[in-house]
Amino acid sequence: MDKQKIEEKKQIILDLVREFCAKKLDEEYFELAERLTQKLGRKRNVPFITGKSEIWAAGIIHALGTINFLFDKSFEPYISIDDINNYFGTSKSTTGNKSKQIRELLKLDRWDNEFSTKKMQDSNPFASLVMVDGLIVPLDTLPEQYQQAVRQARAEGKDISFTTR
Repeated sequence: MDKQKIEEKKQIILDLVREFCAKKLDEEYFELAERLTQKLGRKRNVPFITGKSEIWAAGIIHALGTINFLFDKSFEPYISIDDINNYFGTSKSTTGNKSKQIRELLKLDRWDNEFSTKKMQDSNPFASLVMVDGLIVPLDTLPEQYQQAVRQARAEGKDISFTTR
């Protein structure tokens, strides 16, 4: 694959996403979308090299929105799937399929360390739990030094568990 062609296509997608986020979302979503697009661009077989840039831009926003509850009216920011499709001129099924492809390729799910918004990371119900001897226990029941070890590991994008035997 031609690296220049990849960079050009990536820039077109990022420009579309930047404009969308500026009008409809916020800077945090653009930063996540930019990181996601960069990661897709480093794949051996760059997926966005084929297909319309608008579909990829919509799929990226949809994928991030899915894991960050963007489509839930009780969350801020909120936007509907129809708003995304209307903006980019895409169909629900095409955008949904592209979003699924992205989420499967990058193994994205809710409370993802790399692609969750700050609000989602802060509200992660699993952040206060840790595995000890195969049991899930509240983090605050461990001695302070172990709590610090867990926080440090998670800050580095890793996870940690303990065995007392």
